[in-house]
Amino acid sequence: MPNPSDQPPKNYMIAPKSVPPTEAPLSSGKRYILGITGASGAVYASRLLEQLLIQGHQVHLVVTDFGKRLLADEMNITSVSLSTMCPHLAADQHEAVYTSNLVIHPNKDVGATIASGSFLHDGMVILPCSSTSLGAIASGSGSNLLSRAAAVTLKERHTLVVCHRESPLNLIDIENMRTLTLAGAIIAPTNPGLYLLPTTVDEVIDFTVGKALDLLKVPHTLKTRWAE
Repeated sequence: MPNPSDQPPKNYMIAPKSVPPTEAPLSSGKRYILGITGASGAVYASRLLEQLLIQGHQVHLVVTDFGKRLLADEMNITSVSLSTMCPHLAADQHEAVYTSNLVIHPNKDVGATIASGSFLHDGMVILPCSSTSLGAIASGSGSNLLSRAAAVTLKERHTLVVCHRESPLNLIDIENMRTLTLAGAIIAPTNPGLYLLPTTVDEVIDFTVGKALDLLKVPHTLKTRWAE
């Protein structure tokens, strides 16, 4: 029987990184909600978080229990903070700005600010979104903070982007997507476009993250455009 110590170390995923701006990012006056669930794709969330923070946006982050398991399994992140999600921003000279713009909410805290319709924000994105969370949101259960915040986002007619990642789909998934689409959500599966001829995993990641930013109407420089 092979000795576990003889096994090669696990290669964890590392999200693409942008060089932080030289000057401290000015507050954009905008705030977004980012939800992370247990579907594979932790690097998408890390990259999206970075892109929002370096533009001076405030980000309210909520991670489900399975989302925490995902971060640990795929990126070796065992606690959620700026230093673990975006270590290069935590090491930057403007770390205090990024830290102040990142608000982390426990998923069990259904009384958090983002659970209220009085909380004004510029959009919510769930990346990645599992079929379990998809179903919870479609049912309107509001049993945890992520599903409650998504329900409130819909009722207040804010943008809700649901980046579903599981495949293949069963009829329940399809009906849940239909329900959320009729309620005003945008279903944006994490399907990479290959027309840009990506040559690295980073480029594939950036395509999906760039599409999410487009749907939030957040300008960016990631490669997602045809013929640009």
